[in-house]
Amino acid sequence: MRKALKQTWILFGRSMRHILRSPDTIMTVAIQPIMFMLIFVYVFGGAIKGALPPSTNYVTYQLPGILFFTIASGITYSAIRVFLDKQRGLLSRINSMPVSRSAFLWGHILTSFISNAISIIMVIVIAVIMGFRSNASPLEWLMVIGMLSLLTLALTWVSMIPGLTSKTAEGAAALSYPLIFLCFISSTFVPTETMPAVLRVFAEHQPTTPIVETLRAFINGTPVGNTAWVALTWCLGILIVAWVLAMRVYRRRTG
Repeated sequence: MRKALKQTWILFGRSMRHILRSPDTIMTVAIQPIMFMLIFVYVFGGAIKGALPPSTNYVTYQLPGILFFTIASGITYSAIRVFLDKQRGLLSRINSMPVSRSAFLWGHILTSFISNAISIIMVIVIAVIMGFRSNASPLEWLMVIGMLSLLTLALTWVSMIPGLTSKTAEGAAALSYPLIFLCFISSTFVPTETMPAVLRVFAEHQPTTPIVETLRAFINGTPVGNTAWVALTWCLGILIVAWVLAMRVYRRRTG
């Protein structure tokens, strides 16, 4: 166990050195959600605000969904990093050495955690400059951190699958498109009550909306209700399924 942890740490350090040599990756991940936040607040915000309760701060309303958006964008690079390592023959080299099989994937998982955390902090700093304010207690902020960490873990395991199976870097990167699409058909930018009936049913029963609503409640310091359990169930369900599939694909690649 101790040896596997050490090997994981070494592979994590290797991935982080690649990111530090090319910090534009983190900048790119953060810039896209920041641009959407700026556009929706300053271009569409005036029209959208009419659909929100009076005195609602639209930056604060939008931020939970933007954080989901940030993670969805960030895991794209996790998939690409795994694909590039596979293409360069690293999996074959690891398979020929006395290295724990799980060390390779967990090294990328930890890298995803750190890089996404940096991007999230950058987004929150810009949101504060734009007027974001929170009524959350320290305990509620811990809940926010916990939910974002679980979401990052779940989606990063999802990203391992295209990273291991795609034949091109573009194919691995395509993972982000459906996730970002889900952000738009959710309560990220507007309340689901404003949507047509069929679209509203989809928006309220896909994973993004309960996760965003849970983060929103914690950040605003308001009651969460059963939404938190729904969000937790989605995150754990995605995590378990993605982990099983990713490990199955990984064993085939290294077997």
